[in-house]
Amino acid sequence: MPRKLLKFLIIFDNTSLLYFPGQFLSGRVLIELQDETPALGLHFHVVGEGVVRAGGRQERTYDKENYIDFRMRLLGDVDQGPAILSPGIHSFPFKLGLPIGLPSTFLGSFGWIQYFCTAALREPKGLTHKNHQVFIVMNPIDLNLEKPILSQPFTCEVEHKLGVVACVGGGQIKCRVVLDRGGYVPGENILVTAFISNASNVTIKRTKASLTETIEYLARGKTVQTEKRALAVLVRGKIRPGGKDEWHNDSLYVPPLPPTNLHGCHLIKITYDVFFVIEPKSLEKEIKLQLPIVLATYPFRNNANDVSNTWPESVLKPDTHYPSTLPIFRPWLHEKPNA
Repeated sequence: MPRKLLKFLIIFDNTSLLYFPGQFLSGRVLIELQDETPALGLHFHVVGEGVVRAGGRQERTYDKENYIDFRMRLLGDVDQGPAILSPGIHSFPFKLGLPIGLPSTFLGSFGWIQYFCTAALREPKGLTHKNHQVFIVMNPIDLNLEKPILSQPFTCEVEHKLGVVACVGGGQIKCRVVLDRGGYVPGENILVTAFISNASNVTIKRTKASLTETIEYLARGKTVQTEKRALAVLVRGKIRPGGKDEWHNDSLYVPPLPPTNLHGCHLIKITYDVFFVIEPKSLEKEIKLQLPIVLATYPFRNNANDVSNTWPESVLKPDTHYPSTLPIFRPWLHEKPNA
């Protein structure tokens, strides 16, 4: 038999597939038929969901929340018989407003936030043709609308006494770390200034600054998995007893990353910190200073009159934060349940 359905596509008017909360999602379902075809209906479903899935096959933790669950019928009527579609191309438009407050698209090892549309063409003999298309949502964070303190230098200090461990000389280590501010966007540099004074009898093996991302996955109100990774690292060498060392605006580059937290999502939390670590050359534990920062989408404006949110060449524009398409196939969704 010749193939009746030649094309079955979901086409968005916005070809970049990138949308902001509050915008309209519009486009059309395109069908090309070779022969005359009866159809009971053309159903269209828009889905936005957050899912956390952790653990192995035997003990698996699962939680889910929905952000969009919108259904519409583009063809057919419940009270009428099948519609007859003639050979050729048929276009069925759709349009709906995306809710305010949607969390940004995110794909992680133990959970995800994703948005997609499905279209289903039902024929009278029980045959259903299906297709799907993902789209990307980005809920931007504008540093100019966040707390003003984020534009100010961020300081952290510690005085740590060594010599708690037996047979190790005593003394004190002082450290002061300053970041040029508390908020950044991908493509910018975090400037680190530090002063370390080693008044102990122990050599400091090295000092290290690292930009770290922490992703926390929650299910049923409890943390079930945590991912932590260093995104950029700076290291300096030893400081002898009685010695000092200074950092002067050393740079940590901020790579393309999703913004801090995922506003609107209660299952996945993303935080960023700059950790400054002092490693003594002994049995002493390392000394760690934690400086939380905010990663946003729009950078600070240069002055109060600049309302254009223009982007310096060194700063990555928001449409580079996410790929143009996202994988929707997940093998575990097709696993057969254990008997």
